[in-house]
Amino acid sequence: MQETIFLETPDNFSFKYTINSHGWRELLPFEIDEENWRLTYVFPGEKGKKPATAVIGDEGDGRLRIDLSGRKADGQRVLRDTRHILRLDDDLSGFYKAIKKEKKFSWISRINAGRLLRSPTTFEDLVKTICTTNCSWGLTKKMVTNIVEKLGEPAGGGRYTFPTPEAMAVSADFYRDEIRAGYRSEYLAELAGAVASGKLDPEAWLATDLSTADLKKEMKGIKGVGDYAAETLMKLVGRYDGLALDSWLRSQFYEKHNAGEVCDDRLIGEFYEKYGGWRGLAMWCDMTEKRLDQNP
Repeated sequence: MQETIFLETPDNFSFKYTINSHGWRELLPFEIDEENWRLTYVFPGEKGKKPATAVIGDEGDGRLRIDLSGRKADGQRVLRDTRHILRLDDDLSGFYKAIKKEKKFSWISRINAGRLLRSPTTFEDLVKTICTTNCSWGLTKKMVTNIVEKLGEPAGGGRYTFPTPEAMAVSADFYRDEIRAGYRSEYLAELAGAVASGKLDPEAWLATDLSTADLKKEMKGIKGVGDYAAETLMKLVGRYDGLALDSWLRSQFYEKHNAGEVCDDRLIGEFYEKYGGWRGLAMWCDMTEKRLDQNP
């Protein structure tokens, strides 16, 4: 069964630069087609509905075209979740104001950059973030692929949904032997169990009244989530205070702003301090300028 639906976008939205904003586009159940600039995602079913594979593209007239395949696809849920993953309701006016006087950042507003692709659920973002810690990007992709293909729901065409917390609530041995998650195995098993039982609700982070400091503390209470992971997650729920420093960001900063010399993290923090609560997004855009502004 095939269906096409459309979704209006705000004036300052760039589909290309949003889906190209970071590596999530390469992690299942996302797929990226750079030749035709299409983003595919396999959305899970709900209330008896089957999974729906959605191919999302920009019509060029302020609308996105979403081609759905899947028996009894829930079009309204796909529209809602597409708004979420592409950050269509995010207000970045404060960010653009914070960088307005910076000539070196003029390209950001020119190409409507700043929205960071995310998953339909914070749980999925949390799992994927844990899979990025202390390893290569290739290993991250392998772990996420295993999680999706071994625990997700089949959606036809060899595709699978991202698994529910209940489906992921398996033993640490499974993660160690089948997912090849290494030391993360205990963390992923415990996390899935906590979310499945209702002990932990990552979706609540999207609308919490907690201060940024308290939210970060709560996130770091989860095994496997340190400063980097918590600050990465905060960006995906709309908090940009933290820099989420990892080896890649540090190396990019050294090369671009410190003549290739290693420096203390404190100096990196001071460099972006003037952007206040938008400092993390300012750094991310700064470090990905070549990829975003020069990508045809």
